[in-house]
Amino acid sequence: MATDKGASKGAMQVDTDVIRELADLLDDTSLSEIEVEDNGRRVRVARNLTAGAPAAAAPMMAPAPPAPSVPDAAASAASDHPGALKSPMVGTAYLAPEPGADDFVSVGDSVSAGDTLLIIEAMKVMNQIAATKSGKVTAILVENGEPVEFEQPLIAIE
Repeated sequence: MATDKGASKGAMQVDTDVIRELADLLDDTSLSEIEVEDNGRRVRVARNLTAGAPAAAAPMMAPAPPAPSVPDAAASAASDHPGALKSPMVGTAYLAPEPGADDFVSVGDSVSAGDTLLIIEAMKVMNQIAATKSGKVTAILVENGEPVEFEQPLIAIE
């Protein structure tokens, strides 16, 4: 009868079903790696990043939005505005409650503290982003469906 000590000296017994579940979880959440520990055994599943992935990571290092254009300069100035609401998380920004619906807010709208301005989807959870103060929306600094980074300016409110 083999004991745990004897098994640890030989080949590690791996539950392939657990590995498959972890790999599926990576696919479902768009994570690049996941690690679990159970009874002193640790399993780490990681995905190799493709050549396209570093291009997606480049905006993380860039302080300004990636597409250079004349309106972009105005958006950059608005992002420096003290009333710019910044993203509390990494995810995908949605300006409307559902596809085909009107946006939560438009430039020129008056908002009150607590009003929903947009939604950020993170790990398949829809997070409502609310105004932190009352005022007038002077700029919307993200596009619908655009990936956003932590602390990225989203909307300017005066």
